Amino acid sequence: MKRLIRRGKLVDPVSGIGGVMDVLLENGKVAVLGSDIRDPEAEVLDASGLVVCAGLVDMHVHLRDPGLEYKETIETGTLAAAHGGFTSIACMPNTKPAVDCPEQVAYIKRKAREACGVHVWPIGAVTVGERGEALTDFEALKAAGVAALSDDGMPIQNANLMRDGLILAHRQDLTILSHCEDADMVKNYAVNEGRVSRQLRLPGRPAIAEEIMVARDAMLAAETGAAVHICHVSTARSVALVRRYKKKGVRITCETCPQYFTLTEDAVLEHGALARVNPPLRCQTDVEAIIEGLKDGTIDAIATDHAPHSAEEKARPLAEAPSGMVGLETALGITLTALYHTGQMGLSDILRKMTLNPACILRINKGRLSIGGDADVVIFDPDEEWTVDPSQFASKGRNTPFGGRKLKGKVKYTIAGGEIVYQDR
Repeated sequence: MKRLIRRGKLVDPVSGIGGVMDVLLENGKVAVLGSDIRDPEAEVLDASGLVVCAGLVDMHVHLRDPGLEYKETIETGTLAAAHGGFTSIACMPNTKPAVDCPEQVAYIKRKAREACGVHVWPIGAVTVGERGEALTDFEALKAAGVAALSDDGMPIQNANLMRDGLILAHRQDLTILSHCEDADMVKNYAVNEGRVSRQLRLPGRPAIAEEIMVARDAMLAAETGAAVHICHVSTARSVALVRRYKKKGVRITCETCPQYFTLTEDAVLEHGALARVNPPLRCQTDVEAIIEGLKDGTIDAIATDHAPHSAEEKARPLAEAPSGMVGLETALGITLTALYHTGQMGLSDILRKMTLNPACILRINKGRLSIGGDADVVIFDPDEEWTVDPSQFASKGRNTPFGGRKLKGKVKYTIAGGEIVYQDR
């Protein structure tokens, strides 16, 4: 099947190619990039006035499958990804059972092949059952096809175990994605420690609980020479720590999520449990530091931490509800609205953090739009306004504090492997 994308504004952070161009897709690959391409056998997609770029890559997604299918399945999660312009997603291992052995990796890959066509990259657990006691078999997980390792959702508290894990991961050429929170400090508290927690008379999750673990893992990466990636950075001092260790040449990368550069802890007062996430929403000074970290390159990637829960779970009182919000279907619109349309960041820089950079951190051959490369493409209107309606989500999860918000920037087509997996109608 041939598809010809005509007259789109090509944005490619890798090659620097830009301007109005045509893209011919053939046999799942990018066949030609150029002007005024003619092919009578190709299905034509008119992209006039639209942006064309490599399919988005989300390196931090919770698909909940196996074991928690009432929250999400691989089928519904990949559909949500397609609606959001993502053609590749990496799924975290905190399922039931945890993805800690080759058999669980094989299950995810099989289920993904049966889904809509979005590429799914399993993340393997660092420790058996994510219990933080014994390391998994990294060599076997690598052979089974994991893209990285993580105990996300259950941060590794034992520094010696983390050090051993980094050493062994380095030998397998794998990156450990680290959820940085000190469990004794945060327990199961619902909100940031500060003005809002005091107003609600609730114990809070202090910023230092994140920062002390970022510092620990940065130091361990420096000492072992291994690659460590800090998940969902949320505080100003975490950004400063990553910046400092990057300047020293340490192999440290990090991500943040749209909620951390658009919302503060005040969102909890308005949205309750829908705004409960781990780590929690912080203060305005943290939001400003996150944006600065994105602008100066300290923060490498924008991920969603897509975390679907049932409506019944999120309807519980704030202190009892689970943490997390969905994000696959809103991430591009929120990011464009908050960073591009405000003049904070250029389109190419934003897309680099949502395509090439996460692909490079995961060491997967995605996030590029080049001749001979995979035909993974997103076509979007950067200026179209729309209102977030969670009832229309493809995801099973409706848990978002962004419901009713007007955004500017809408996905029109998502193409994975040359096939249209989503079309806005």
